[in-house]
Amino acid sequence: MSLKDIPLRTLADAPTTLGELAPGKAALVVNVASRCGLTPQYAALVELQRAYGPRGFTVIGMPCNQFAGQEPGSAEEIQQFCSATYGVDFPLLAKADVNGPDRHPLYEQLTQAQDEAGETGDVQWNFEKFLVDGDGRVVARFRPRTTPDDPAVTSAIEKLL
Repeated sequence: MSLKDIPLRTLADAPTTLGELAPGKAALVVNVASRCGLTPQYAALVELQRAYGPRGFTVIGMPCNQFAGQEPGSAEEIQQFCSATYGVDFPLLAKADVNGPDRHPLYEQLTQAQDEAGETGDVQWNFEKFLVDGDGRVVARFRPRTTPDDPAVTSAIEKLL
């Protein structure tokens, strides 16, 4: 099954796919959390969406509570926090696991991609980023401490657009 065809649920619990959410040239899939030291990365993700959205790009956030319980809220609480605190206007998915036996099928495929050191496997922490091209291929993987506005991220997005 193509990455773009994997069944997903939005934060509002509506069925969707990556292909529906990101019909353009590129998407950045990020596991997000509201109570993490890296949560301020939301601001840079919003800026990426605003800067590149008109050119066929979208950020897609998947809340995850697997890392020190840093996303404990309900869907409504997550939406409220993201909207009020950071003005998030990109799609958010239903909370899901990104590692372990209950890993979401989307992350089963994403975690096969190599990071800049050539490593694959589990997501290390909140805010790990996967850049997906318009054909549903993972073209880059950025570990959590690489910020969304890092030149490595923005140049990889630019190449796809």
